[in-house]
Amino acid sequence: MTKIGVIRCEKNERKCPLTGCITSLTQQAQGFASYDQTQLTGVFTCRGDMDDVANMAKILKAKGAEAIHLPTCLFANKSDGVWIMEGGGFCDRMETLTDRINEAGLPCVKGTAHLPEGYVPEV
Repeated sequence: MTKIGVIRCEKNERKCPLTGCITSLTQQAQGFASYDQTQLTGVFTCRGDMDDVANMAKILKAKGAEAIHLPTCLFANKSDGVWIMEGGGFCDRMETLTDRINEAGLPCVKGTAHLPEGYVPEV
């Protein structure tokens, strides 16, 4: 069983309870399709401070997380009811965000639920 942490964005925390993300995780679908079994280890909210993100990743790792997933809304957006990559998502610092998580010693995977057509997350 692979233990997964999720780091979401503050820009969407009051609009989205992560229902799609958690459902995809528990069903090994969408961004979690490459895993045989998954377990949610924890969820944190990024508030833009990349030092905090590094600490969040370290805490999730200490709690057993083997990978951290970033919700699709951080790098993609919904247009006419379809999720697309063009125009990006809530996070304008995705490269820095993923680098800080990787520095904590965990793989960072972009994607949870609602993946844009043709997009395949790399684990």
